[in-house]
Order: sequence, then C-alpha cells, then structure tokens
Amino acid sequence: MLRMPATKPASASSLLKSVPIFSGLNEPELSYLTARVVQRKFAAGQLIFGEGEACTGLYVVESGTVRIFKSSPGGREQVLSIDGPGGSIAELPVFDGGNYPASAQSITASTLLFFSKQDFQSLCIQHPEVALKVLRVVGGRLRRLVGIIEELSFTTVRHRLAALLVRLAKSEGARRGTAAEFSLPVNNNELAAQIGTVRELVSRNLSRLQAEGLIEIDGRNVRVPDVKKLEAELDVAT
Repeated sequence: MLRMPATKPASASSLLKSVPIFSGLNEPELSYLTARVVQRKFAAGQLIFGEGEACTGLYVVESGTVRIFKSSPGGREQVLSIDGPGGSIAELPVFDGGNYPASAQSITASTLLFFSKQDFQSLCIQHPEVALKVLRVVGGRLRRLVGIIEELSFTTVRHRLAALLVRLAKSEGARRGTAAEFSLPVNNNELAAQIGTVRELVSRNLSRLQAEGLIEIDGRNVRVPDVKKLEAELDVAT
C-alpha cells in the first residue's frame, strides 16, 4: 500500500511539549518546529522505513503504535521497542548522519509527525540543549538494548515470556487483589518477535504456564491469579 501524502498538521505544539527531546522549549522554539513539521499517515502493518535506508528525518508518533525491529537474513525478527503517542523515532541516525539502523512499522493505523534531517540538525545547532536531550534518549535506548541482549543471552524463552507477562500485568492490568487481568496487545507471532523466539515456543510456553495455574487465557485476554507468584518464576526460569 502506498503511503498517504504528507500534510501539515493542524496543531502539533501540545504533542511536541510531551516529547522528551522537545520538552522545555519555549513557544517561539515550538513554533519553529511546528512550521516545519509534516504529518504522515500509515496503514496498519505498513513499513515506515527500512533498516539500512538513508535517513531522511525524525518521526514523532501522534497517534497509533509503531514497532522498531531488526530482521535476520532468514526472516526472523527481534522487536527493539514499541512506541505510542509522544514517542520519538530515529533520533540517532538524524543525529550522527548514518542510515536507519533498524526498521519501523506501524502496528495499528498511525499518524506520525516528520521533521527533515536538515531542519532537526539546524534546531540542534540553534538550541544545543535539544542535542543533549537526544543523547539522554539515545542513552536510555542503549540501556534497553543491553537488557534485551542480556535476556537473549542468559535466559530461557519461559523466563522472557513470564517477564513480559509480569510487565503487562503491572502496567496494563486491572488489579483485583493479588490478580491482574489484561489483553495481549499483539498475536503470538508478534510476541515471539518481542522476546526473540518463534511462535510455536510462545504457544507452548503459554500452555505450560496455564497448565501450572500461573495464568488463565481466553483468546487474547489473560488473567494472572497471583502476580507475585508469576513474578517469582523469574528467579527460577533461567
């Protein structure tokens, strides 16, 4: 599917204020940004940019959800991050002038704000504090990537899956006493890409966790009867 034509957003100032690398800018500085931003819409599943492509600019998610991922020659994927509204994408290649180091794809129908590389670099020259904030964001991403490497290198699929379920229970779950209920945001293929495995192993380990009474599954709806008990699995599922 072809990407829809870029348009000027009616108002991006309020969104940009919530973006970490732009927080703290005053109104004239935000006006500089909004005068140069264009709005781009992507359908669910549409590729925003591919790994290795020349970087043309920086994106900010206005609505929808976007995943950043790496692909192996054999077609396996590893999800590096999932970004929602207010998330910025491709800070590093805009900053260092290199190509996109990973691919970006919309999970749902998404609207993104796009800044050209030239405009963003000009902003950093005029306002060095923006460059410092980019370094902080990139540093945070680096720490998360180190965590991903540690999990892939030193833990089992069961451990990584349990850790993901615990994170979802704590961040997205409706709590009722010791229990938490939430909906899986993606299918098993996407879960596999997030934890560095294949769909069959995700399905197998979900079934085992359910048989052991640690989770209850109905479609994409998950109930964790005792979050602390599932969390305790992280000490043994190595």
